[in-house]
Amino acid sequence: MSGTSNTGATWYRWESMPREVISSMIERRLVTGSRLMVAHVYIKKDGVVPLHSHDNEQVTYILEGALRLWVGADGSPDQRVHDVRAGEVLVIPPNLPHRAVALEDTLDVDVFCPPRQDWLDGTDRYLRGEPAGSPPASPPA
Repeated sequence: MSGTSNTGATWYRWESMPREVISSMIERRLVTGSRLMVAHVYIKKDGVVPLHSHDNEQVTYILEGALRLWVGADGSPDQRVHDVRAGEVLVIPPNLPHRAVALEDTLDVDVFCPPRQDWLDGTDRYLRGEPAGSPPASPPA
């Protein structure tokens, strides 16, 4: 549910918005402005976000549960592991490889600048567990 005023401001209620099912372990809701995106990402315990990187700066804020995030290329001596729990925030710079696993059922608020175009157009195959050559998923409603 959302509404737009004459000022151009748009109001949303998270619980009134449908969840987009990404996989059996991950669902999300998106709010997108012209220069940023806010996502509620619901990850079941042991759900995996595969290694990926993107041009977007990312702020990950855990509202409920906990995520273990590996930041940096796998096998790199610079790779770090962060257990991010409810009330904690991790800022991930653009183009930094990262992956995650949910240590428990988790509600993660991700903020991206600029918005994730692959999330908007359904080409986020890495997250959906789809092969690179498969057609894009339907964009969220």
